Formats: sequence, C-alpha cells, structure tokens
Amino acid sequence: MTITASLLSLPLRDTFRIARESSDVRQNALVRLETADGLAGLGEAAPSLYYGQSAKTVMAAMASPIFASLDDPFLLEELLSRAAAALPGQRSALSALDMALHDWMGQRLGVPLYRLLGLNPNCTRATSYTIGLASLNEIRRKAEEAAGFPILKVKLGTDHDRAILATIRRVTSVPVRVDANAAWSFEDARMNLRWLQDEGVELVEQPLPPGDLDGLRRLTEMSALPIIADESAQTPEDVVRLRGCVHGVNIKLAKSGGLREALKMIHVARAQSMKVMIGCMIESSLGIAAAAHLSPLADYADLDGNLLLAEDPFTGLKLSGGRWVLPDRPGIGVVARCGHDSSGGSR
Repeated sequence: MTITASLLSLPLRDTFRIARESSDVRQNALVRLETADGLAGLGEAAPSLYYGQSAKTVMAAMASPIFASLDDPFLLEELLSRAAAALPGQRSALSALDMALHDWMGQRLGVPLYRLLGLNPNCTRATSYTIGLASLNEIRRKAEEAAGFPILKVKLGTDHDRAILATIRRVTSVPVRVDANAAWSFEDARMNLRWLQDEGVELVEQPLPPGDLDGLRRLTEMSALPIIADESAQTPEDVVRLRGCVHGVNIKLAKSGGLREALKMIHVARAQSMKVMIGCMIESSLGIAAAAHLSPLADYADLDGNLLLAEDPFTGLKLSGGRWVLPDRPGIGVVARCGHDSSGGSR
C-alpha cells in the first residue's frame, strides 16, 4: 500500500471573505492510497491556518515513516489510530487519509460510501449556499445569483451586519442562517439575537470565540434561535464539553479528522440531545461528496464549498432541489474531470 499527497490548488469564482480572513485561491491537498493491484482511493485535505494546518503540513504528514509499514486498508481502525498518534494536531491530513481509505474500501467491495455506512441516500438534507462578506452591491448580486437555493448562509461579524442582512432580504425571503465566525462580543451577540429573530433567521452559528463556553451557555439559555457551535467543536471530547452550552454542533470532516471521527461526534451529539449540522471548508466535490454521504444523519447541511470554485476538478456529484444526489458509483463516487488527473494536477 502506497500513500502519496499532492497540492490541489482551487481558484475561487469570487474573493471569499469571513470575519477573520479572505482568499482568492484555496490550497488543499489530494491524498492517494493505492494497493499493489492498482486500486486507488482518494481523499481531500482542506487545511486551515486557523487550526495551524496547511497544504505543506498535510503533505509532510503523509510522508511520515509510519505509513511504510501499513499494508491492509481494511484494518481501518488500527491504521487511523496509529496515524492519529503519530500526527497530533493534523486532523485535516487524517481526514484525507480516512476519506481515501473509505473510498478504497467502497471500490473494493463494489458499493457506494452511503451503503458502506448503512445510510439511506434519499434522506440527504438540503444544503445552504454561503454568501461571504463583500460590498453591499456584491452581496446583492450574489443573493440574486443564489435564487435557486432553498437556504442561504450569510457571513456576519462586521460593523455593517444589519445592512448586509437588509440587502439580502430585499432580494429573497428564503430561510437564512447566520454565521459570525466567532466575531461578536457577548453583548453584541445578545442584542443581535433579538434582531435576527425578528428577521426570520433560522439559526446562528458560532457567535462567540471558541473558548467562551460560559458565554455560549448564557446565550443559549436566553436565545429563541438555535445556536450552533463550529470553531468550538473539533473533536468528540469538545462535543461533550459543549453540552448545555449550545443547541447543536457543525461537524466538518477536515476539522474533525475524517468520517470515523465525524461519526463519533454525531453519536455523542445525539446522546446529548443536540442538533447536528454537516459542514465543509472550501473543497472540491471530492471532499463535499464524502461529507454529503453523512448528511442523512444530520438536521442541517452546509455543503457548498465546491460551488464557490472557478472550476471543480471532480465531477459526479449533482444537485437536485438544493439537495446533493449521492453518487451510486463505488466508494465516494466522484471522478477526475477531463483535463485533471487524480494526483491533483492538471494535464
């Protein structure tokens, strides 16, 4: 079994801004796991500097000597446990490895990932479409272009939050989810929650800094809107600590360490009567498809990262009525688009 990683550079259609950062190109990494018979599984790492990871750290992690002694992809739990111990803090890299293993297993067994996981492909959730921070004119344009989506996710966390939402409401009346990306103070969040409820907002994501669990608890106790933790919820242990602090958690493969860890987080959340959102970073449809296979287990889906790209290097994942139609090919089910190869480059 050989494991290789290569740069996956993803130019965006528009500059994507949130409260703490902006980008025009995302540098992800493509992980390829291949066995001696030529069967290959693919995984995508979508690292974030916010979590201390980058495409360089992913590729360095995949070059670890630990992988030289691994030869059976079916020993998934053992392999991932050993990798996690050897690569502390590299959950994006672990996610790509986990994804590639599941892709390989599905192909070897001849079944789509959703069947490998025992899930119903007809129970996926409608995804929101994200409108990042921008000028009001640009926000209006993006809201008009998103007319076919049943749910919008709006990035806030500025001095112009009310103007942003008012601009969107002039264009559409569809349900809106708000994500502050940890940018509000407690007092700002408290006042904003009342305003957002009056505006018909569906939920609020990560209003406060990740470590402010007491503030999140106080907001949750007074809020009529569901509060969903994102940056505060990276691991199953985080979900345990968040009990009573939020109404739910946003689980992302790149943040948690892959499908196996995401499933643990889902089960811990459900055991604590918490809502579950399946989310994403900006990724190609390889990463989005892997997460979409989990969406039948969620209350909410925020799986639109590939829709923000100038060009998606993979194909096979289709939208219908705002829901992802899960590929019925074995494994994750997407294939490299013409002009791209499965090692992450263009040809």
